[in-house]
Amino acid sequence: MSKAQKTQPARGARKTQIVVVGGGAGGLELATRLGAHFGRDAFDIILVEKNRTHIWKPLLHEVAAGSLDANLDEVGYRSHGHAWGYRFFYGAMEGVDRDSRHVLIAPILDEDGREIMGPHRIRYDYLVLAVGSVSNDFGTKGVAQHCIFLDSRLQADRFRTKLLNHCLRVSRSLVQDPDSDAVVRVDIVGGGATGVELAAELYNAASALRHYGLEVFDESLLKVTLIEAGPRILPALPETLADAARKELEALGVTVLTGEQVVEATSEGMLTGAGDFIAADLRVWAAGVKGPDMLAGLGLETTRGNMLVVGPTLQTTRDDRIFAIGDCAHFVPDGDTKPVPPRAQAAHQMASLAFHNIRALIEGRALKPFVYRDHGSLVSLSHFSTVGSLMGNLVGGRMAIEGRLARFVYVSLYRMHLIAIHGWIKGLALILVGHVNHIVRPRLKLH
Repeated sequence: MSKAQKTQPARGARKTQIVVVGGGAGGLELATRLGAHFGRDAFDIILVEKNRTHIWKPLLHEVAAGSLDANLDEVGYRSHGHAWGYRFFYGAMEGVDRDSRHVLIAPILDEDGREIMGPHRIRYDYLVLAVGSVSNDFGTKGVAQHCIFLDSRLQADRFRTKLLNHCLRVSRSLVQDPDSDAVVRVDIVGGGATGVELAAELYNAASALRHYGLEVFDESLLKVTLIEAGPRILPALPETLADAARKELEALGVTVLTGEQVVEATSEGMLTGAGDFIAADLRVWAAGVKGPDMLAGLGLETTRGNMLVVGPTLQTTRDDRIFAIGDCAHFVPDGDTKPVPPRAQAAHQMASLAFHNIRALIEGRALKPFVYRDHGSLVSLSHFSTVGSLMGNLVGGRMAIEGRLARFVYVSLYRMHLIAIHGWIKGLALILVGHVNHIVRPRLKLH
């Protein structure tokens, strides 16, 4: 008897419904594995996501700078779900009715504000929350109104459009007046991976603009200021590597300010606690993350930053049928004082364990505890350099790496993600297509 025949429900019996909310790195990988394993006969795997396509979040700084065309790398949830055995539901979760076990979906509106679909309820037997994180402005005055965040492709596209408009304005000004002192000024708040990678990628993009119609524009007309409140940038990396990254950024032309806390953002720039004003045409906030505000109203245990507190099995502390994985999950391993960091590698590992534990619950087997294996941190400074450290079981200790080796490992992380969501055959084919696109496609996306 085939697996499908064994799991075929009796006539009239309802299917076991597993709902995954959030189609980021962890959520999409989990939905893919659940769909491939359980199929559609006795189970209904549903992925709920407020976007129609998936883009790997660590690539958003490249989308923002225009050096990556997201149209070539995005994954359409609907077609992907058809291929891998899960259903895609387009919508945003606004709550959970834990008594009746329903996910509450907000009304879906078109771009004119007209309702496409009213409030909706989706039944679940098991629920996995993988909604990721959003930028945390810590209540800093003016940030929400005057800064751009890089939490989604929509925000990255918005930044790229504004950047290109400013570059065109400066280029036109120089054509009319060669002695003009016009420049494009960008303030980036936050010296973590996102801020550092964006700063470097902007210079890569600016150096290519002269080949795309802006003959009088180059990287010398770009003035990027990276502002970090802590004593150094890249606190997740060893100090020697952070210093190397800082020197690389400064060689590109980035002004790196450490120990400077931004206390207010305006339409003209940033005001620091020391009373200095840093003028800017574009202002990016990348100074920290938190869970979406909606998580605080679910009746589940959360941190001050809206992260869902989970136990060793990744089940939420107040409801065993609800799991949380990825950036929105807060888990402190035994013997540690800090939670598992919000990284793509953590989301991947959590997705793997959630897949195992959901199967174990259904089959009446013991659940496994989550063991985080830190394989290190890597930061890409565009094509200029890559720095990072490899740790734990990956190299049997800790190794600082720079240059080509670091770049190879950094690129490999994305390739592993492609294989995880597409399988080996299509994943390898997409990697090959990516190499071809790198040769035949324009270096910049200018629309």
